[in-house]
Amino acid sequence: MSNPHNRLTSETSPYLLQHADNPVNWYPWGETALQAARDENKPILLSIGYSACHWCHVMAHESFEDPATAELMNQHFINIKVDREERPDLDKIYQTAHSLLTSRSGGWPLTVFLSPDNQIPFFAGTYFPRTQRYNMPTFSQILLMVADAYHSKKQEIEQQDASISEALQSLSAHTPNTDQLSALPLDLARKQIGQAFDARNGGFSAAPKFPHADIVERLLRHHLFLQQQQQADSEALNMAGFTLHKMALGGFQDHVGGGFFRYSTDDQWMIPHFEKMLYDNAQLIALYAQAYALSGEAAYHDTFEHAADWVMREMQTDMGGYCSALDADTDKVEGKTYVWTPDEIQALLSPDEYELCASKYNLHEPANFEGKWHLHSEISNKQLAEQLSLDVDALQQQLTTIQQKLLNQRNSRPQPGRDDKILCAWNALMIRGMSLAGRRTQTTVYIDSAVQAANFIQQHLWKNQRLLASYKDGKAHLNAYLDDYAYLLQALLELLQARWDNTHYQWALQIADALLQHFQDNEQGGFYFTSHDHETLIYRSKSFADDAMPNGNAVAASALQQLGLLSGNTLYLDAAERTLRCAYNSLNEQAISHCSLLHALEQHIKPGISIILRGSGQQLAQWKDITDQRYIPGLNCFAIENNSPLDSSLADKKPQGDICAYICEGTRCRPAMTELTDYKNFIDQL
Repeated sequence: MSNPHNRLTSETSPYLLQHADNPVNWYPWGETALQAARDENKPILLSIGYSACHWCHVMAHESFEDPATAELMNQHFINIKVDREERPDLDKIYQTAHSLLTSRSGGWPLTVFLSPDNQIPFFAGTYFPRTQRYNMPTFSQILLMVADAYHSKKQEIEQQDASISEALQSLSAHTPNTDQLSALPLDLARKQIGQAFDARNGGFSAAPKFPHADIVERLLRHHLFLQQQQQADSEALNMAGFTLHKMALGGFQDHVGGGFFRYSTDDQWMIPHFEKMLYDNAQLIALYAQAYALSGEAAYHDTFEHAADWVMREMQTDMGGYCSALDADTDKVEGKTYVWTPDEIQALLSPDEYELCASKYNLHEPANFEGKWHLHSEISNKQLAEQLSLDVDALQQQLTTIQQKLLNQRNSRPQPGRDDKILCAWNALMIRGMSLAGRRTQTTVYIDSAVQAANFIQQHLWKNQRLLASYKDGKAHLNAYLDDYAYLLQALLELLQARWDNTHYQWALQIADALLQHFQDNEQGGFYFTSHDHETLIYRSKSFADDAMPNGNAVAASALQQLGLLSGNTLYLDAAERTLRCAYNSLNEQAISHCSLLHALEQHIKPGISIILRGSGQQLAQWKDITDQRYIPGLNCFAIENNSPLDSSLADKKPQGDICAYICEGTRCRPAMTELTDYKNFIDQL
């Protein structure tokens, strides 16, 4: 029976709607809930999670669906449920507060108790069980303890609130550096990455192992940065390559359907946490595409192709936008859709196919996931082909046939839920990934996919020169955040290199202008996570470190440098430099946590190269391919047909004969280049 006091039924978030039938008197975040807490003098129980989160589901089934627990929650608290994907502003604040209160990193579900008058947290945790286990108090015990403390320890809570508030404010205070920006943080990061590297299994930590695409990209770029100075760092390249291979071989990759799961629960990348997030796959598609351009390694190509095909097949809507996530659970059982018994596989394949499948995916080994087999590999296709005396292309064809048979069968099973809200920031990451995959391999279908998603955002989430953060069921809403603007600007610059469109270029200029107008800290430099006219929260975050996604300030600094060099607008270059100066002390303290910002620092130290090609047809495509097939960080190449209309900022880049290249290194431009040999030589020297 539905609960008339549960106010989530009219929300669009799939996560909030999962809780709309709870006996808990849930509110969405907003003034109605905050006022109720003040009026009733009840602390706020803030619960933050997301739809694909396994432990969020566990806590929901155990506690939020339980009438006795709900009664305690309703009696003592105003209960607010937040989707961290729609409200990353709230999630960032309260995850940080959790760390301050507990001296531990947070996660989801996040459970925070707030004072009603100022929304400052006085007690925090993550998952709490319904019954005593994991050496943890029960959720009911926590509820009673917190309710009692709120009324009996007012003075202590007020003192703690003041300390927490002060600590939060100080986190966003960064003193700009006025010294010359140097490459020292690049070297420091390289040293820290080397110390963190797992030489046995790849990656940069023990279990749980996360992909850390930004760290792997840093290694690739560091190798190339030194190579350009006639130095070598083959170890950086080896660490990156080893990690890329290990992630692709393990069960962290979905070998049947394509794409990557959230993280590995073990050291070997074997058993994942089974949710699939759009933002992880976006970053990994981009990373493997860049690694392929650098190395020509076929395994990298297969990996990002498999992932990109999955995204288009299962995550892109008919309208063009990409959905957010696939659930970890099917029918309340984690990983149920993905695991097999050998008998199930044997029934689908010929004897020869089964033996090949068993050799590739360890079916002769003991079950590795709750009595079943989650497919993972320890041998590359090249090694397996040698072992079986097969041609590697023939082996690949056989494996593709096997994968398709398994996928057809798997698709007939119950499927995990799909969170079909379309988030601007996450779509932007995937637009970049698809553009890179398409450009590096001349695969137009990936570029088409990226164009469709960009057009969706422009049509549905771009209103009155401002972005909105989320779209679902015909409703676009929520003020966009720094990440939405920064990621989309970066994505459009990548898409423009894959396929020039003057309207997309003009849109990129508008996004950059909005970013500066609404987010820039005009005093200290850098950008706040929320806009100047955003809802007032307990503090305004301005951070520079990466988390599961690249830092918004870092991406803004990189993209503004690119756009500044392309358009000639020095406001963009100045804003990027001020961001780097604001963050420079943080870079020197913990460089490994700021890899995305190090990319921007590298661009500043060694200014990027902007190439505009003007030509037509096959000749233009030929010149474009020369750069597309190379991974050269800091190089941006835009191929524009001679008859294409151009924005006034590019008016001087007129066609010259059949083909020409306008090349600017930083703010210094060369004479237009018209000979193919000269152009090839220039690119080869980079």
